Amino acid sequence: MEEQGYCVKCKAQRKMVKAQKVTMKNGRPAMKGVCSVCGTGMYKIMSSKK
Repeated sequence: MEEQGYCVKCKAQRKMVKAQKVTMKNGRPAMKGVCSVCGTGMYKIMSSKK
């Protein structure tokens, strides 16, 4: 699965490596992964609508 996300270290949209779907404490879905360029942890909040 290839997800795009914003890397705060690179300050650009990057591909998310090792992306996995997680659920936050408030019940909203999110994607958690690693930046493909610098290796910084990335977190992308997804839409709760299906």
